[in-house]
Amino acid sequence: MYPEIDTPALVIDLAAVRANVTEMAKVAARNGVRLRPHVKTHKMPELARMQLEAGATGITCAKLGEAEIMAGAGIDDILLAFPIWGEPKLRRLAALRERARVRVSLDSPEVAAGLGRLGGPPVEVLVEVDTGQHRLGRPPGRPTADLVAEIAAIPGVEVVGLLTLAGHAYHSRTPEELAETSRREGADLVATAELCARDGIELHEISVGSTPTARHVAGVAGVTEIRPGTYIFNDASMMRLGVATEATTAARVLATVIARPTPERVVFDAGTKCLTSDGSGSPDWIRVAGVPYAHMEFLNEEHAVAHLEPGHHGELPVGTRAALIPSHACSVVNLFDLAHGVEDGQVITELRVAARGAVR
Repeated sequence: MYPEIDTPALVIDLAAVRANVTEMAKVAARNGVRLRPHVKTHKMPELARMQLEAGATGITCAKLGEAEIMAGAGIDDILLAFPIWGEPKLRRLAALRERARVRVSLDSPEVAAGLGRLGGPPVEVLVEVDTGQHRLGRPPGRPTADLVAEIAAIPGVEVVGLLTLAGHAYHSRTPEELAETSRREGADLVATAELCARDGIELHEISVGSTPTARHVAGVAGVTEIRPGTYIFNDASMMRLGVATEATTAARVLATVIARPTPERVVFDAGTKCLTSDGSGSPDWIRVAGVPYAHMEFLNEEHAVAHLEPGHHGELPVGTRAALIPSHACSVVNLFDLAHGVEDGQVITELRVAARGAVR
């Protein structure tokens, strides 16, 4: 398996990437919503351009550093889905606005006031709503409507819509629970926007959607935009939720078996510095592609330790190469400088993870 690549290494199946990109673009088109994928998953301008060429109307970034790199690659429609605070970041945002159309999400008048001091055209903002994850935002309905009114009164900003991330959908236990969480994600924002309209503030953007919820929430009447990210690569978490299969997981860590201390124990040369500890300990949080009888037990910094089911103890000898499907593709990609693009069993290109480490 790719003998020319030294392990551990990040390997990207480009055929799976293209299929995933095309499928989500069709979801958006079929439901009449815009697709604004989150590039924090791949951090590569080449893949962002692939998404745009397939029909995405713009991109979402988590941090200014990501947005600066994407703008430098010629991408000029960016949503910064993160509050911007502090003079250094405001100076960078002002410079970024000279190169691209930039919208910003926030959940406080304090952040809005800083944006309002930038000068130039009003900063377009989306007010974040807490639809159940309990991270940012106020609850839907009157608490958010009051916040929208307060922010709309601040000079230098224009409230154009509402935004949410139903991150709690990742904890769904059944397809039905996932579908209902997704529906509520959209319905709560639409109802809140209607309340804002009754207050005299018209909002034109309802921006929603993670990878687990995107296919459901795209069909909620009134939703205008979905922002999935992980879908381009998928991962073991998406498999657990039933929105991906092993065949649609495109980002994998190529690893080598470096020890077989006992008949049932297998040790790979990729630990938390390649796979992260996200999801650690949950059943099959990391999967060995094509090897359903291998089950990951734990990671150390440089080691991944799995066990083999009875009847398979003679398999995976030292030197065996395997593709490990991570629990969380976004975090894993950020651990590598370089990805190897593969197709039909051949290495065909190298992709630099250009926005790796862009955490500011």
